Amino acid sequence: MKRIVFTVTNDLSYDQRMQRICTSLAKAGYGVMLIGRKLETSLPLRPELFQQKRFTLKYNTGMLFYAEYNLKLLYYLLTIHIDVICAIDLDTILPCYFVSLIRHKKRVYDAHELFTEMKEVVTRPAIKKQWLKTERFALPKFKHGYTVNCSMAEEFKKRYKVDYAVIRNMPYKKPLLSAYNEETVFIYQGAVNEARGLENLVLAMKEVNAILHIYGDGNLFETIKQLIIENELQDKIILKGKVLPATLDKITSEYYAGINLVEPVGLNQFYSLANKFFDYIQAGIPQLSMSFPEYQKVNNEYEVAELIYNVEANNIAAALNKLLDDREFYYQLKSNCIKAREVLVWEKEESKLIEFYKNILAD
Repeated sequence: MKRIVFTVTNDLSYDQRMQRICTSLAKAGYGVMLIGRKLETSLPLRPELFQQKRFTLKYNTGMLFYAEYNLKLLYYLLTIHIDVICAIDLDTILPCYFVSLIRHKKRVYDAHELFTEMKEVVTRPAIKKQWLKTERFALPKFKHGYTVNCSMAEEFKKRYKVDYAVIRNMPYKKPLLSAYNEETVFIYQGAVNEARGLENLVLAMKEVNAILHIYGDGNLFETIKQLIIENELQDKIILKGKVLPATLDKITSEYYAGINLVEPVGLNQFYSLANKFFDYIQAGIPQLSMSFPEYQKVNNEYEVAELIYNVEANNIAAALNKLLDDREFYYQLKSNCIKAREVLVWEKEESKLIEFYKNILAD
């Protein structure tokens, strides 16, 4: 049995993309291992069809974290059976490269992000300089790879002359639990981080006659919590915290509409195609999303969302109120979601993934 090892820096429990990828490859007959890290808040790992390994670290932020994690990963990869090593994003690429070189193993790059263009990087010049050095050193050496949309694949080709496949972040097809919901409660799911327009979303809700539930956690959670209190919106905006993907799958269809906001700070945000965009479609609910290239492509074909160009509070409020007030428009989006959810599913992306690794291992 050929063995594929994937490396991430998260705690595995909430990474829907990697759970789907690893499960699909395990079902296809490969031995699969997913390596990440364990935090104090990490839940026990659930049984999966693939192996899971988490490192316990002394440091969990900053450069000391990256140094400790990469050293542990390097040592571990030197000691286990591997046929293909796949680095997920730039923060695990160096150990994967050096081990593939030392052990003469095939290497793959899976770019969830355009890492050097993330807001956390582009707004810190010294940090960006370091990550650009890593990218310029390593990316040209990973001839085999894939990413989440065409815009990012084209950017990698332009920068490093690598021809990466596109495997999008689609959800599994699921039963539609709630076809129509008249209760006007919006849902935001995902990281409560910078560059998601969440501060303006809170302010926008002052002008929207509806409730908002926010599912997720992140570096902006306490700021958003305080902003809600300062604007006396505790009765309109409820912070639900972090929940497992399986729980979100069960409840998202119960909401009126979803929210997917992105600030255009760096190309990573501008070229984004978030998991939640497709999760809302699969749940059969319309959404507010961004008029960025990848969202426009999908919406031009299926018309499942109201799109806005920027995340100013007045724009957000106007778009949410349109979903509330223009019921003919809302129900047309709803009907389109019901149709699109049959097509935009992981089962169609899965075949591309399996063919990709089949070709790598046959080469």
